[in-house]
Amino acid sequence: MRYGIGALSRDTGCNIETIRYYERIGLLPEPPRSAGGHRTYAAEHTRTLDFILRARTMGFSLAEIRRLLSLSEAEAPCDDVQAMALTHISAIRNRIAELEQLAATLQNATNRCAGNSAPHCPVIDTLFDDAKSA
Repeated sequence: MRYGIGALSRDTGCNIETIRYYERIGLLPEPPRSAGGHRTYAAEHTRTLDFILRARTMGFSLAEIRRLLSLSEAEAPCDDVQAMALTHISAIRNRIAELEQLAATLQNATNRCAGNSAPHCPVIDTLFDDAKSA
């Protein structure tokens, strides 16, 4: 069964322009076209697009997704995929630590904030101080 880009968009929750973008960069296979020139998608496109969207949700870059898609077609990709996943987990944990530090800094600034109409604001001071140290 084949269907148009609007149906693929509805089924996956992916914007039509994003679908076209993924086709242009070669992540999503370009579908055949109808006699009228309209894209006609099949279940394999939905499956691949769902994979791409899920990988994006997990924070994989488009380059990493391209690699994962190529590994999914290999005979025994598990070792390579595991290595990629472990590297990605490490990057996620590093980002979580950075975000926790940012939250603590902002929390500290808001704790010092009087929350009134005073002209001096510790939150603003913190943002200016952090900008200087960046």
